[in-house]
Amino acid sequence: MKQERFLESLVDLLLPLGLIFGLVLLLSLNVGAGTSGENVASLLEPSLKLIAGYLSAGAEIAAAVVIGMGVIRGIWDYLRQLLSRSRHHVDATEDIRLKLGRVLSLGLEFTVASDILRTAVAPTRQEILNLGAIVMLRTLLNYFLEREIRQGELLAHYSKR
Repeated sequence: MKQERFLESLVDLLLPLGLIFGLVLLLSLNVGAGTSGENVASLLEPSLKLIAGYLSAGAEIAAAVVIGMGVIRGIWDYLRQLLSRSRHHVDATEDIRLKLGRVLSLGLEFTVASDILRTAVAPTRQEILNLGAIVMLRTLLNYFLEREIRQGELLAHYSKR
């Protein structure tokens, strides 16, 4: 049991540090404007870029809708709970916070998908590095968000006993 907690604590420490180190490394790379060995663009490339652009915009819109609706729902639930004068104010507020955290996590996943789609067709090295940095940063945010949600759910579970 102690060894499992030690390993979990070690992973909780090393994973964010590794992601931060990778982010700093990616951002420190200096890539030139282009390479001399670039191929002539294929005939399909402009069409594929257009389609990927529309899909990327769709993923961005989905992220905005998911997060926006989650915020509206959270505000609505909080106001409803506040006006009900319930004695379970702290428990209800924690529940609202956990629901909002799940929505934000889902929204982050949509934005990562959008970034991947944006660079899916004939990316340059600089675009790949930028994508890597963005994905690492959003993964780090999502990691801490998921960890917070998991801790909140455990506390809620044990407080109901």
